[in-house]
Amino acid sequence: MQTERRPDVTLSNRARGRATTTGHSAEVMFWYFMRISGLILLFLALIHFTATHILTDVVETDYNFIAARWQNPFWRLFDWSLLTLGLSHGILGIRAITEDYIASSRLRVLAKSVIVIVVGGLFLLGTLIIFTFDASGASV
Repeated sequence: MQTERRPDVTLSNRARGRATTTGHSAEVMFWYFMRISGLILLFLALIHFTATHILTDVVETDYNFIAARWQNPFWRLFDWSLLTLGLSHGILGIRAITEDYIASSRLRVLAKSVIVIVVGGLFLLGTLIIFTFDASGASV
């Protein structure tokens, strides 16, 4: 006796009452990415918090502190990784929320477009600041 395999149903479509098949599509990859990036972000955020707020007095966390820290390429890459993963994780989370709660497809496209433009701008600005920062004016 052969059993019929049921297709996967995305959570967002289930929440709206419409079932669509996805198989192993982008939704599955997004699901895995959210779990893995969340775990990595937990460690990155703890390291950032420890280095910035526990090992260093909060009063000393200023322009000169960042200038001294960013003389080491490791910290620039660390901060860029935190920026990249944080924004990627956040945009996928907001995307899932718009899928679940915005019923109109036109409004959903508009909301996602605005989100992509804002997050893309933040990513470009953050990347530009991290990699072009000039510490020559700091009193290190």
